[in-house]
Amino acid sequence: MDNRALQGIRVIDLSMGWAGPLAARHLADMGAQVIKVESCERFDWWRSWEATPEWIEDDGAEKSVAFNMVNRNKKNLTLDLENPHGRALLLDLVKEANVVVENYSGAVLPKLGLSYEVFKAVNPKIILLSMPAFGADGPWAEFRAYGSTVEQSSGLPHLNGTENDLPTMHHVAYGDAMGGITGGAALLVALRHQARTGEGQFVDLSQVEGLFPLGIHGILAQSAQGHPPERNGNRHGGIAPHGVYPCQGDDDWIVIQVFTEAQWSALKQKSGLTFGDLNDRLAHTDELDEALAAWTRPQESGALMRELQELSIPAAATYKTSQLLNHEQLTARQFWQWRERAFVGKQPNPSAPYRAGTAPLQIDTPAPTLGEHNHDVLNGILQLSEKKIAELEAEGIVGTKPRMPSK
Repeated sequence: MDNRALQGIRVIDLSMGWAGPLAARHLADMGAQVIKVESCERFDWWRSWEATPEWIEDDGAEKSVAFNMVNRNKKNLTLDLENPHGRALLLDLVKEANVVVENYSGAVLPKLGLSYEVFKAVNPKIILLSMPAFGADGPWAEFRAYGSTVEQSSGLPHLNGTENDLPTMHHVAYGDAMGGITGGAALLVALRHQARTGEGQFVDLSQVEGLFPLGIHGILAQSAQGHPPERNGNRHGGIAPHGVYPCQGDDDWIVIQVFTEAQWSALKQKSGLTFGDLNDRLAHTDELDEALAAWTRPQESGALMRELQELSIPAAATYKTSQLLNHEQLTARQFWQWRERAFVGKQPNPSAPYRAGTAPLQIDTPAPTLGEHNHDVLNGILQLSEKKIAELEAEGIVGTKPRMPSK
């Protein structure tokens, strides 16, 4: 696998936030030409949720870590899609594209006079990946949601925490992350179909449905037992010990999980703990966790992890985000690729998690600035004259700086 796997594929990325841009980024990392389309008034909300004159003056649109992380290897074009000329230019791009990606709520594209049928009319082989929170049909089709609110509809908060806790969120916006991964995979399948048959497709991706695999244990328990599984926090109803235990330092921890009696025998010999078989350990879980924590507390988590793993005991140090930039495994795999970007300087970019061989897929360019490639796209791809581009700029259809909303 290299950066040329999808060379010759053109993607029009209308999406915003995390899910859609991540799906498009997967294709960009594999060599597709991805043209991200924003407008100067309705820019990607991961640049900012709203504009202020001070934020615009300070070039805040270019300083968002989140935006810069999911939009590398892309070109950027600004088009006012509420203007008929901007809409027409988008359709001109779609004529020669393979894919369009959008993750608006269900009512947005119709308001713009855009849809799969409209795209298909100008390009019969076009693929449209649509990523609303709840899918393209059903009574919730037009509901607005974000990754953190999608999490509620997946049932995950009722599986987290302990028995007496309120429903507990992860606050990671899993709906977006899973949507981006699932969307990337769906696009590869659709592109394969397009290459074999010349046919386009409407790909309907529900971000909530994409989250169900993370909570499948709850769905299965409800189906088989008629009630959800117990909420045990870091513990496990049929395994002990099973938890997170303190190590040296103020915030240093290790996860230890014992699944078999052979593993327990090894840990018992290593730690000097005296608890008996599984039934005894489950009956005395509080005492077991206290004794194990007392044994782990003076030890360094990384060293202890290695010692326990050598004994075939499942164990993992819990690394903080501050430790990941210099983590030995990630460094050895060249996971972080540092690239210079306007307004923010040199920044680390995470490599794609898949590769063939030892080298990661190359990150050719950092995330684009707003309208950075207006001329490249309008003149180089759409063959517009310099005069016409100047007229579009004068009308505010294209630009390179955010504007306060006019309505």
